[in-house]
Formats: sequence, C-alpha cells, structure tokens
Amino acid sequence: MTKTRRNRAVWPLAVTLTVGLFAIPDGVGAQGITISPVNVVMAPGQSAAALTIANQGDHELSFQIRAFAWQGGPAGEIQLAPTNELLVSPPLGTIAPGGTQIARLVVNRAPQDRELSYRILIDELAAPAQAGMVHIALRLSIPVFAEPMGIAAPHLQWRIVRQGTRSWLVALNDGTRHQIVHDIALHTADGRALRLKSDAPPYVLAGGEHRWSIQSDSRLFAPGTVLQLTANGDGGAVSQQIRVNAGP
Repeated sequence: MTKTRRNRAVWPLAVTLTVGLFAIPDGVGAQGITISPVNVVMAPGQSAAALTIANQGDHELSFQIRAFAWQGGPAGEIQLAPTNELLVSPPLGTIAPGGTQIARLVVNRAPQDRELSYRILIDELAAPAQAGMVHIALRLSIPVFAEPMGIAAPHLQWRIVRQGTRSWLVALNDGTRHQIVHDIALHTADGRALRLKSDAPPYVLAGGEHRWSIQSDSRLFAPGTVLQLTANGDGGAVSQQIRVNAGP
C-alpha cells in the first residue's frame, strides 16, 4: 500500500508563526535534498553568507526559501515572524538531478548589543500529481545568527520553578550570544535521576529562555530541595546545584 501524507501548507506571511506545533526538523537533508552549512553564523562585521542546496534525487526539484525573525517562546519553542531584515536570493528555484544552487543571505540590520537570530524555511514545492504516485513536500529549517561587534558570549542562569503540580528546569540567557545545550541531566541529592522533556531545539537565544518539563514525581523535589544539574553545550560543560523555587 502506498503511504500518503498531506503536504504542509504554505503559511501566510502576515501572521506570526509559533513553530513547535509543526514538525519542522532541525536537520538538513531528506530524500535527495541536502543543505550546507547546517547552522549559519555571521561573524562581527559580516553581513552576507551563502547556502548550498543540492539535489541528490533522481527528479527535478523546485524550492522556496523564506526568512523569519526568530524568538524563543516561554517554553523554548520556536516563534517566527516574517522579516525584511534577512534577504534571500533567489527566493525560488529549480535544481536538476545531481545539481546544486547557491542561495545568498544578506542581513541589512547591524546587530547592536546582542546577536540577531533568524531562521530560513526551505520548502520543496510539490510536483504535479502523477497517476499512481504520491509526492511528499519537505520543509527544512536552518538557523541564522548575526553576531554584534566585539566579543559575544552566552550567560545562562538556571532555576527550577513549580506551578501547581507542574515543574520546569529553566535556562535564562542574559548574555549576548545563543547557547546550544544538550546531554542535560538532573539528579536528587541521593542520586535519583529526574526525567526531562522538551520538544523544542536545544537553543537558548540571547535574551531568551528555554524550559524543560520535569516529568518525575514532584515529591522528589519539594520547594527548598537542592538538585544537581549537569549538561554540555557549545560553551563547555555545566555542573551546578539548583534550589527548587516555590513559584515562577
């Protein structure tokens, strides 16, 4: 039996998007289309960069690229809004099998106190329907950062908050650059591991926060309890104790 999946709709440009409700991969390749680099960082004073889009499939591929300003939501989810600050050329294109296309990115706003965060969505445009075949349109999401002049660095402040029966591990980044956090572990004083969950990519944006829901029994970490946090990030290893707060 042929598997069928609905093509994802093209969102209107007049609305703010909250990504996290949609399955937008933070990856860079699928079914013949690959993107390089996977993470665009423009150094201080740099206003342009390039992406290579390759078609490794056996059929012609048409694509659309759109640029969005990126902010983190209260739960760390991706919030996107259409922007004219990041220009993409070409915004539309077609690539022959085995071919490549260079897409140029230009930021026309100079970062000031902290880096600017964007995402580009690359959509594979569905080919005309063919009898007996179902074509699945793909969407890839690529982060783009523009760093301010001078030295930019993240600075994460960690806390644990409780609201009713729900609890979160929260990272607030009051630094000037994003931080990628992974391999997070949270343990009680007697060594018991707490289960954490987050459906958002592991970025803590400059000036933003990220929340991990604590899935374990809240009786293991009553207010005043001290927990041990360990994690890894692009800024190095994290190891610190965190006291559980009673509220947000």
